[in-house]
Amino acid sequence: MSFAGTRINHIDMPYLAEPPFRHDQPRRVGVLLINLGTPEAPTPAAVKPYLREFLSDPRVVEIPRLAWLPILHGLILTRRPKQSAAKYAAIWTRDGSPLAIHTRAQAKLLQGYMGSNGVQVQVDWAMRYGKPSVADKLQEMKAAGCDRILVVPLYPQYAASSTGSAMDAVAAAIQQQRNPPELRFLKHFHDAPEYIDTLARRVEAHWQREGRGNHLLMSFHGVPKFSLEKGDPYHCECQKTARLLAERLELTAGEYSVTFQSRFGRAEWLQPYTAEALKRLGRQGVGKLDVICPGFVADCLETLEEIAMEGKATFISAGGGELRYIPALNAGPDWIHALAAILTPHLGGWANTDDAAALRQRAARATAMGAKS
Repeated sequence: MSFAGTRINHIDMPYLAEPPFRHDQPRRVGVLLINLGTPEAPTPAAVKPYLREFLSDPRVVEIPRLAWLPILHGLILTRRPKQSAAKYAAIWTRDGSPLAIHTRAQAKLLQGYMGSNGVQVQVDWAMRYGKPSVADKLQEMKAAGCDRILVVPLYPQYAASSTGSAMDAVAAAIQQQRNPPELRFLKHFHDAPEYIDTLARRVEAHWQREGRGNHLLMSFHGVPKFSLEKGDPYHCECQKTARLLAERLELTAGEYSVTFQSRFGRAEWLQPYTAEALKRLGRQGVGKLDVICPGFVADCLETLEEIAMEGKATFISAGGGELRYIPALNAGPDWIHALAAILTPHLGGWANTDDAAALRQRAARATAMGAKS
């Protein structure tokens, strides 16, 4: 077949412009942390494009586009931005979105900690929805010489609507690159000993400061029930995380509960619902209720507003005493050390990594020291 005489216009080429390949440019290994996302400001104008991107993702809303998009644009995006903006305003800080602040700090501290342990990598961060985008960060890392990148979605439990969507974003981004990097993905870490131990240390430190509560509620982000029926492992991984954490804390079955929050729409979601459990525990007269959200490694709207504010009001109004929210792992040294131990084995053959067992031992010692401080 001859293509003689065929005119190829540059606008037909989907690839982004890249500098000429240089053999003398040092090649680097990168780690890209990905979290869910946040609007740029707690205002309806900033929340609207963020919600549009989030709720337009077919991984998030599994409804045929012809049925869903008119509802999204004609109803939800005309009302919900104002409501959501008010919620974001309640948790916003002088430095911006808590989720962005913690994720940025996690990336910076992780690079420093890994470098001090002989693992030379460039660590960066992105948001699945909003800024900085996955595509922009991958392009920046490529420009910095990263030709091998480990992608780390910061969701301990895999769900198609979270981790799966982050993978989609990476795949879409490299479709625009002429010379994409070699990629690896950390799919989940719901049962990683370092993650479970760090969660347990946080609960124990809370108990040491505030005294042990009457009940521990473990609230995970919810997903529609049909996702479980279609083979999504999220529910099972949440249950395993909860079981391992309860075993680590030596809790009996009646001393803790597992629930799911953030229900959206009319469809049935994973149960029991957190809001209903808070009402029930309040009616039972629980005096001190400790709440932890193991599915979030950084505090965000779902933890700070939905649980620590709205959930607290629900619990108290139902007759409960005190709801004590246990903060997420955020950028605490114990979590940074644990995260390094979790992802280091996935860099095998790429970076000058230490023995995984030795790094885990250091992470355990650091976590123990953090709990005592």
